[in-house]
Amino acid sequence: MRLHVFEPITFAAMAEIGTDIQKAARLLKRGKLVAIPTETVYGLAANAFNEEAVLSIFEAKNRPHFDPLIVHSSSAEWVKQHVANIPPIAQTLMDEFWPGPLTLVLPKKPVVPDVVTSGLDSVAVRVPQHPMTQDLIRLLDFPLAAPSANPFGYVSPTTAQHVEDQLGDKVDYILDGGSTTVGLESTIIGFEEAKPVVYRLGGLSIDVIEDLIGPVEMGLNMSSDPKAPGMLKSHYAPGKPLYFGNPGEMITEFEGKRIGFLGFMTRLEFLPPNRQLLLSPRGDLHEAAVNLFAFMREFEKFPVDLILAEKLPEIGLGRAINDRLRRAAVNS
Repeated sequence: MRLHVFEPITFAAMAEIGTDIQKAARLLKRGKLVAIPTETVYGLAANAFNEEAVLSIFEAKNRPHFDPLIVHSSSAEWVKQHVANIPPIAQTLMDEFWPGPLTLVLPKKPVVPDVVTSGLDSVAVRVPQHPMTQDLIRLLDFPLAAPSANPFGYVSPTTAQHVEDQLGDKVDYILDGGSTTVGLESTIIGFEEAKPVVYRLGGLSIDVIEDLIGPVEMGLNMSSDPKAPGMLKSHYAPGKPLYFGNPGEMITEFEGKRIGFLGFMTRLEFLPPNRQLLLSPRGDLHEAAVNLFAFMREFEKFPVDLILAEKLPEIGLGRAINDRLRRAAVNS
C-alpha cells in the first residue's frame, strides 16, 4: 500500500503564555487574537462583531472561509442578544447543559457578521464552562468567535503549550488555564423544522441529551458545504498517517514499517510497548476523551512511520472519539 507522506508542521514558538485576564481583554478589544482555555479544547478567540478580527482567525489557522465559527458568550441571556429566536427544545438544552460542552445552531440577528457564519443565516453559539474564560468574557462587551487554536485540519490543542507549538507568533497572547477537562470539542445540535439534529459528536454524550429531550436525528454528513463548524470530512490529523479500524486486520498491510498503536484498554502483544499508548487502561471513556488529542500529538515524537488506531465501543463518548479518529484517518 502506498503511504501518504506527512510533512511535520512547524511554526516559530514566539507567543507569550500567561494568566493575565486583563491583558487578554485589552488585546481582544484592540482586535487582536488570544488563545483561550475552555473545558473542551483551547480556542483561538477574537471579537465576534469585528469582521477584520474574525478574518484574522481564518488567516492564522489557514481555515477555509466556508467553515463557520462558534460564538462564545458568558451566559444564555447574552446569547439571546444575538440570536433571532430560540426553540423550546433549545431552551431546555441551554437550561440543562450550559455552561458546558454543547453548541446550538440558531437563527442569527444582523449584529453577527456573515464572515462568522460563512454566509449562513444561523450562528453556532455556546457558553463555555472554564472559569478563566468566563471571567474574561465578562470583561468584554462583545462575544468571542473561537474555533480550536490550531492550524486547520490538525489535532486540536488541549494545553497552552500545544497552542504555542503549532501557532507560534500567529497569536498575540495565550491565556493558560491548564489542561482541558473534556478533551473533545463541543457537541453541536441544530434544529430543522423544530426537530433537534446532531451536526457534530463531541464532549456531551448523545445518550445524556436523549435522556433529556428524547431521540435526536443524526446529521453527520462530513460535508464540504457545512451547516455548522466541525463537519468537514478531513480534520484532526496528527503529524503521521493514522489508520482507523481493526489493528489485527490492518497490520498485515504495513510489513516492514514501524507501527505505533493507539488503543483503548489493551496493548497489542506483537508490537513493542514503547510504540503504544492506551487511552484508558481502566476502560473509562471520559479519560479516553481527555487523552485523545494529547496522545495523537505524542506519536509525533515516537519512532514510528504510522499509527494504527483502534475503534472504541460505540457508546457514550466512544462515539465522539471514533468520529475524531475516523476524520483523522487516511483510510476513512
